[in-house]
Parts: sequence; structure tokens; C-alpha cells
Amino acid sequence: MVAAISLLDRARDAAASVCDPEIPGLSIVDLGVLRDVVLVDGVVEARITPTYSGCPAMDMIARDIEVALLHAGIPNARVRRVLAPAWTTDWISPTGRAHLESLGIVPPPAAGARPALFALRAVRCPHCGSAQTETLAAFGTTACKSLHRCLDCREPFDAFKCH
Repeated sequence: MVAAISLLDRARDAAASVCDPEIPGLSIVDLGVLRDVVLVDGVVEARITPTYSGCPAMDMIARDIEVALLHAGIPNARVRRVLAPAWTTDWISPTGRAHLESLGIVPPPAAGARPALFALRAVRCPHCGSAQTETLAAFGTTACKSLHRCLDCREPFDAFKCH
């Protein structure tokens, strides 16, 4: 039992070291994508949930987890995508939200505060805090972000979208 706990601790630490490939320095734990790391029939299984259906980063995240587990001495691990319950913006940790802001990316609102599906929301500028912003494009630097500009400081910025 102690060996299994040690193995799981190593596996959890290794999986938690993986960052989202589209948002530098944001761990998949703080993004809420890594749901669990468990033992299934003696095999380590990392469970991940995409932020939206078809997220192109999920393949890279799965490979990065496998590599991290391999480097931690866990060669036969597997990564499983879990679609239910669906990912929610409530799973982003306070640290994750702060990291997004530090990169000039507006974090998404809480799940209950979201606008209608595919509706673009008004966002505050992460640079100066102004509410006077405009949407430039529904898609920003990645598919999960929209592109905006502040009308006061004139700086462009991304906002994390919810799908």
C-alpha cells in the first residue's frame, strides 16, 4: 500500500508539472484540465478533461503527461480523456486566473455568469482596467481566445472564451 501511495504521489507530481501548450506557464492543474491520477489494475492513469470539445491542445497535453510520467519512472502509464462532467470555468484555480491576468489574458467568468453560447462578452482591459473595450475578432491567438482592444489605452489583448 505504501508503494502504491508513493507511486501515485510521484505520478500526480509529474502530471501536475505539465503546462498548457497554448498558455505559457499555466499548469493543467490550475487550468482544471487534470482531473485525477489513479491506479487502475496496477497501471497509473491520468484523467484529463478538455476545456472544449475538439481542443487541439489535448493531444499535446496527453503526450506531455506521458513523457512526464516516463521521466518520473512510470513507463506504462496511460492518459484517459474524461468528457463528463464537462469542463467548467469554475475549475480554473485562483492561481490560474492570476496567471492568465499576468499574461494579459482576461480570465473567463464563473460558469453561472456566462453569456449565451457563442456570444461575446464585454471584458475589462487587463492592462489598464478600463471597461471601454471592443471585440476585434471572435478568435484570437488560439481558438480558445477572442481578440479585443482597449479604447482607452489602445492595447490589444486576448480574452479566454468559453465554448
